Amino acid sequence: MFSKFLHRPALAIVISLLILFMGGLAINVLPTSQFPSVAPPSVVVSVSYPGASAKILIESTMVILEQAINGVPNMRYMMGDATSAGEGTIQVVFEPGTDPNVAVMNVNNRVQAVKNNLPPIVQREGIIVMQNMSSMLMYVNIFSKDKNTDQNFLYNYATVNVLNEIARIPGVGRATILGNRAYAMRIQLNLDRMRAYKVDAEDVMEALADQSMIGSPGRLGQATGQTSQTKEYVLTWIGRYQTPEQYGDIILRANSEGQILRLRDVAEVTLGSSFYDLYSDIDGLPAAAIVLKQTPGSNATEVIEKVKEKVEAIKESSFPPGMDYAITYDVSKFLDASIEKVIHTLFEAF
Repeated sequence: MFSKFLHRPALAIVISLLILFMGGLAINVLPTSQFPSVAPPSVVVSVSYPGASAKILIESTMVILEQAINGVPNMRYMMGDATSAGEGTIQVVFEPGTDPNVAVMNVNNRVQAVKNNLPPIVQREGIIVMQNMSSMLMYVNIFSKDKNTDQNFLYNYATVNVLNEIARIPGVGRATILGNRAYAMRIQLNLDRMRAYKVDAEDVMEALADQSMIGSPGRLGQATGQTSQTKEYVLTWIGRYQTPEQYGDIILRANSEGQILRLRDVAEVTLGSSFYDLYSDIDGLPAAAIVLKQTPGSNATEVIEKVKEKVEAIKESSFPPGMDYAITYDVSKFLDASIEKVIHTLFEAF
């Protein structure tokens, strides 16, 4: 069979050119990533228990979740990790070839079955179950040259105006910001005053839950079907408090003589961040570092170009004066260098 190609060089040349032409057409649409996806699929379960130590987090939450997840179909092994900051993760590794979407669904079903056995604060913070994205794509740093801009503002601005836009780009598997600097009302209790007024932390928590809440008061004058009403009033509620002054006015205790103990009498209330564990900066300026990971099977070079175009469009339309961004890392540089070497090798071969 091979002798036919040797005796007919024109046929061999035509077939070679046809293969070369088809390869040239396909090279631009093939999925491209820095490393091939050879690792078995895995699912990550993330929990948060604010104020808890690693030991309390393990005993009250991690053990319950691990016992429930253990034995999920096609599971190979799992690893758990808990930190002193009250953050815990469980990574469940599955057999190669397992559908990642099915694996996430199976793990989530096990988690939901025991969710009510977890501490209420863990349930309120939320339990995140998602596929583990191991392919790093790029880092986008949002920073500002304005000295009055701090990392709290940058984090919240990037979350609202940048992160959501980037996460919708096809090929972006996961978009997160390093550290959690979401705005939060920080209440620093004064232990000496609490001891003097005989108030404990549980009293403060109950007062916060009772007075700073989202309520539905109802309506006045609503028609019943039997009697007609000329006017109907919808009652509204102020909802959760928004300022430190409102939180400071929360009543902890009152007596018949009109004496009122308020939260500001036993604590200092300020507007700050949820956590201060991580700090990111670029060239000495505070920054919000956005980490992007790639969806398996997507073209990394194409995704990176779309991300850059989107961030540039956001900058032109809504960035405040002095705010800018920088791409501190992306895998396209390594991909372009590798593809260039392959093309040189092909030309040298011909």
